[in-house]
Amino acid sequence: MKELFRKIQPYSGKIFAIGLVLFFSFLAYNLYNAPVDGFDEKFIYLLKKYGYIILFAWGMLEGEAGLVMAGLLSHTGDMNLYLAIFVAGLGGFAGDQVYFYIGRFNKAYVHRNFKSQRRKFALAHILLKKHGWPIIFVQRYMYGMRTVIPISIGLTRYSAKMFAFINLISAWCWAAITIVPVWYFGNEILVVLEWAKEHWYLAIPIAAIFGGGIIYYINKATKKVEKRSLNED
Repeated sequence: MKELFRKIQPYSGKIFAIGLVLFFSFLAYNLYNAPVDGFDEKFIYLLKKYGYIILFAWGMLEGEAGLVMAGLLSHTGDMNLYLAIFVAGLGGFAGDQVYFYIGRFNKAYVHRNFKSQRRKFALAHILLKKHGWPIIFVQRYMYGMRTVIPISIGLTRYSAKMFAFINLISAWCWAAITIVPVWYFGNEILVVLEWAKEHWYLAIPIAAIFGGGIIYYINKATKKVEKRSLNED
């Protein structure tokens, strides 16, 4: 088994990509053939039927939108809160493990295909050297660095077991921090979503401005950290 695992690891990135393509093809097929009318109803039906599977895959991609949906389904009783956190955390853990092993066993591929990300890789190395394991714990909240940091750590001699342990705890914390507030404020969020559905012409620009503001703020904060770390080094 260990020998098989060792042989598979260098192809982890390709296996990950193929798996995602097959999974989303499966979802698209079931969405199209859902025994209800309307896209909204079909999507809700799919979430209720394959909720935990979708949540795991969404967790691998570290998409907070999937965790928000899990929080709402937990609020309505269509998901178990604790199981949702557990599954979402496992998905986040699995995704970063794949990125880590891409760096560990596909160094030539990384250097060849991530040339435009060299500055971010340099920053990731500096942050790991300066802060140690906490950077693994918080990397999920660093916009633009979520993929780079696990890969860059894989490129180093950092312990795979230590990375996996910290990564798992971090993933479960990330899932809980996102899902629990949505579950708790479920009624209020559902009211807002219903309003947005009825007033979509107002909701779209508001969401765009609000989302753009958050992305701008996070991006600006990340660049400040990058500039400070590079200067201090």
